[in-house]
Amino acid sequence: MRNYEFTVIFHSDDEKTQEGMDFMLEQFKSNGVEITKQEDMGVRQTAYPIKKQDKGHYFYFELNADGATINPMSQEFLLKSQILKFLFVAK
Repeated sequence: MRNYEFTVIFHSDDEKTQEGMDFMLEQFKSNGVEITKQEDMGVRQTAYPIKKQDKGHYFYFELNADGATINPMSQEFLLKSQILKFLFVAK
């Protein structure tokens, strides 16, 4: 298990944010990812338009995960329209 920082930007609409969050948490659970810290950073203006959106709902996580699960989860996150952008960083 490695420590990761994970930042995700969801669509600013509350319903789409909740759908994206539910999907993401289900992926974490099914891949055995342990969330050690979770921070809701709120809706913020993005530096540039992402998928034609000027605002996004930001969340920050600290995770313990097996390195082999990061790439498959990333592929799933790319397919969800509710997730505008995300980034995994190994600590």
